[in-house]
Amino acid sequence: MPNSTTVTEFLLTRFSDMWELRVLHAMLFLLTYLATLMGNLLIVIVITFNWKLHTPMYFFIRNLSVLDMCYISVTVPKACVIFLLDNTAISMTGCAAQIFFVFFLATVELLLLTIMARDRYVAICQPLHYTVIMNPRVCAQMTLASILSGLIHSGFQTGNTFRLPFCQSNIVHQFFCDLPSLLKLSCSDTLNNEILIFIFAVVIAGGCFAFIIMSYIHIFSTVLKFPTRSERGKAFSTCVPHIIVVTIFVSSGAAAYMKPTSSSPTFQHMLPSVLYSIIPPFSNPIIYSLRNKQIKDAVKSVIRRKLYSEKSIII
Repeated sequence: MPNSTTVTEFLLTRFSDMWELRVLHAMLFLLTYLATLMGNLLIVIVITFNWKLHTPMYFFIRNLSVLDMCYISVTVPKACVIFLLDNTAISMTGCAAQIFFVFFLATVELLLLTIMARDRYVAICQPLHYTVIMNPRVCAQMTLASILSGLIHSGFQTGNTFRLPFCQSNIVHQFFCDLPSLLKLSCSDTLNNEILIFIFAVVIAGGCFAFIIMSYIHIFSTVLKFPTRSERGKAFSTCVPHIIVVTIFVSSGAAAYMKPTSSSPTFQHMLPSVLYSIIPPFSNPIIYSLRNKQIKDAVKSVIRRKLYSEKSIII
């Protein structure tokens, strides 16, 4: 293209240029990040060291917590840096890495949530065959298949994006390298990229969401046939956290990718990206710890054990 400049780095966008607001945003992001790490790490530790929680359901919850810690670490630390420092630049390699890991971790998390719906379906609708169908080998194989699928999907999307030429403007209208915002900067036709993103969204996200919905239709129809209220309550208590997590993750991602990217970003235009990149990993440990009695009991047991050991040392 004549009179164009090849882009070698991108400039990320803050929510505000006022120093006071920049500090406030950095503090909010940092506190959310630390709370997310602590909450998810606590779940990982409790499930790992409590043998009563060594079941398929908690195996997947632990994997989900590990994914959430990685997921929020891709975007938030860099965002805090650009909020506080004058330099908002990110290299082409750094931008590609952000897109790759966001797509990879989001894809694996969605597939993992789908597997968890399958786990609940088998546990409630086919309880006599649960230990055979959801044995440790099958759980590990499904997890590895999800990771491989995520690698293929993220590798394809990242490679397909960065084969495009970027010229003239290098300002990404987000606080991290978001794919819709990045496509706006290409000086070539991006229609094929947008079509492929839509196809993958329909196949992967739509397919997973449809499978989860069908699983819970069968689950609820089975649960309503249980003879006692206590049995129904126990079954619902294991399903409600998963339903809330799926709803938050899918709705926040849809809000970000279905909303058209603005050429003049404001806080309102950038908010959907906050929803799908920060809120799900932050809310997941809260939801599972508040709604799951076994995790609450395990956490209390760990705290009591810790306090008792410290008291013994003091004495």
